[in-house]
Amino acid sequence: MKLFDVYPLYDVTPQRANDVFVYDNNGVEYLDLYGGHAVISIGHAHPTYVERLTEQINKVGFYSNAVQNPLQVELAERLGRLSNCEDYDLFLCNSGAEANENALKLASFHTGKSRVIAFKNAFHGRTSAAVAATDNRAINAPINNQHSVTTFLPLNQLHSLDYELAFGDVCAVIIEPIQGVGGLDEPTTEFLQGAAQLCKKHKVVLILDEIQSGYGRSGKFFAFQNHNIEPDIITVAKGMGNGFPMGGVLIHPKFKAKHGMLGTTFGGNHLACTAGLAVLEVMEKENLIENTAKIEAYFKEKAKEINTLQKIKGRGLMLGMEFEQPVSDIRKALIYEKHIFTGGSANKNLLRILPPLTIKEHHIDQFFTALNDVLKNQKQNE
Repeated sequence: MKLFDVYPLYDVTPQRANDVFVYDNNGVEYLDLYGGHAVISIGHAHPTYVERLTEQINKVGFYSNAVQNPLQVELAERLGRLSNCEDYDLFLCNSGAEANENALKLASFHTGKSRVIAFKNAFHGRTSAAVAATDNRAINAPINNQHSVTTFLPLNQLHSLDYELAFGDVCAVIIEPIQGVGGLDEPTTEFLQGAAQLCKKHKVVLILDEIQSGYGRSGKFFAFQNHNIEPDIITVAKGMGNGFPMGGVLIHPKFKAKHGMLGTTFGGNHLACTAGLAVLEVMEKENLIENTAKIEAYFKEKAKEINTLQKIKGRGLMLGMEFEQPVSDIRKALIYEKHIFTGGSANKNLLRILPPLTIKEHHIDQFFTALNDVLKNQKQNE
């Protein structure tokens, strides 16, 4: 049997990692500014993380089923406190896609409706609310055993949203406070606050997809907290487990839980909860959200030195550098010549920067020195 070839792969084979660095099978060191799609929140192989998981494996190991797991309660309490979302309830699952599917299911149960509103260039984990990042079509998918349609609207157009909600058949509006795969576009504060008001007016559930932007990556625990709104549902994953598969749904108390409403096979298992608790422990002790805001400011100041840069997008350590030209050759040169991982997006001219939140200023200096060399060499070869 061979692998189903759907991902383009770089010719690099990581064998070990430490903090912001990855080492391949030849011992070459790479600076990781991508963190596996932002999953590495507290750095690779953080000592606290490794210690906690090792202890758990030696005790219960992996267990998941309809049994009491005090780690779930501890995780919910600590997450609520650190995120300032104590009033929400937590449902644990395995991934961002599963978190969004459960959020949409909840919205459909709650409203008795089935249509979903999402936005152009959205990416919600290839769920029923996912769309190819350059697409703008409606797709059909089952939600709550009904025939559902997801409608994609232009971002930051309240009149379009108001028009669609007025039909009365929408169960949820789902939105990324910072778009990830789609290219780091952001809804404005005016739009998010207006959308929240429209959802209340039409009795529609507002879902904030914080799969990539959550867990401190924006400079606040959740990116929506930059806009003074209160979502009905918040979905999380990525940095939640620092690489261990984990997702969650934060649910407003206006939703009433019923046995059998949601389900998961592996969600909230002992190892996942241990990973999640270790992440929160390190984030709090090492002030990683504060570090994120500090490094964002430093990065943006350094970026001003790049003459060919058109725009800096995003917040915190969820950043994009937009150039006049496609960045594929820049990314290849960075990884093969300078040994630095970066990311791409649906915007072919955008270089994405999603490093561990432990990154320091001297790592940013290393990146900009390398980037300047790459751009200089490419210009000379034109």
